[in-house]
Amino acid sequence: MILLVPANPLRPRHPDEHFAAEAQAARAAGLDVAVVDHDALAGGGDARRAVATVSGSGMAVYRGWMLRSEQYATFAEMLAERGVVLRTDGEQYRRAHELPGWYSALAAVTPPSVWTTGAERADFDRARVELGAGPAVLRDYSKSMKHYWDEAAFIPDLEDGAAAWSVARRFLELRDDDFVGGFVLRRFERFASAEVRTWWVDGACVLIGPHPDSPNDSAQVEIDLAPIAPLIAGLGLPFVTVDLALRTDGVWRVVELGDGQVSDRPTTIEPQAMIEALLVRAR
Repeated sequence: MILLVPANPLRPRHPDEHFAAEAQAARAAGLDVAVVDHDALAGGGDARRAVATVSGSGMAVYRGWMLRSEQYATFAEMLAERGVVLRTDGEQYRRAHELPGWYSALAAVTPPSVWTTGAERADFDRARVELGAGPAVLRDYSKSMKHYWDEAAFIPDLEDGAAAWSVARRFLELRDDDFVGGFVLRRFERFASAEVRTWWVDGACVLIGPHPDSPNDSAQVEIDLAPIAPLIAGLGLPFVTVDLALRTDGVWRVVELGDGQVSDRPTTIEPQAMIEALLVRAR
C-alpha cells in the first residue's frame, strides 16, 4: 500500500505540512509514502509531472487537498500509467464527492434535497418550487458556504424567490471558479448536537470523532449507526466519511458524505489512529 500526500510547495520532495504527521504515521506503520504536486493536478498543469516522483507499484490511497472529480480521474489515469492503482477509482470518487452520487441511497436518513445542472436562475427557481416552501440550505454538488451562513447558505423561505436568489447569487460570487455541478437545495433541519465525523472503509465504520470545525466537541449521547450502516455499505465505496448530527427529535441524520481521501482529520484525532484504522485495514 502506498500513501500519497501533497508535496510542500516550498520543499517539493517533502509532504505538505498539513499532511506531514499522517505521512510520518504511515511510514511508522510500514506503508510506502510518496508526494504528488497538488497544484499541478488542480491548476490544469502537467498531470504527468504531478506524479513524476511516485515510484513502486500496487494499490494507493490519497490523503490530500480536495480535487474536482475530473481532476481526480486524470490523477488516477496518470498513476495507472506508472503501475499505481488508486483504491478509489474515478467513478467512485465522483459518487462520494458529489451529492447527486450518494443522495438517493441515503435519502431516508438525510434532509430532502433537489438540485440543478448549472447555475441558471430558471433552473434554480424550478428546484426551489420542487422542494417547496420553508427554510433550506444552499450548496453546490461538493461544498456549502456555511461559514457565510446568512448571506450564502441559509434561505429562510424558498417561497420568497427574490430573497432565495439573492443567497444563490452571493454563493456563486464566493465559490467563483470552484463552483461544482449545480445548485443543491436541502431542507433545513434543526440539530441538537455538533457534527460528528465517522470514517468508513469497505462499508464498515472504523473511526468516530468530532468534526474538524469543532474538534473539541464530542457527542453527548451514543451514536446509533444501525439505520445508517447498511445504506453506507450498499454504496460500495472503498473509503468515505459520513458527517452526522442529532436532530432535535433525537434522530441521527446524515449531513454530508464525502470521499475519505480529501476529508480533513480533526486535530484531536491522532494521525496514527486514522492510519491504522483506515489504511492498514485497506491493505
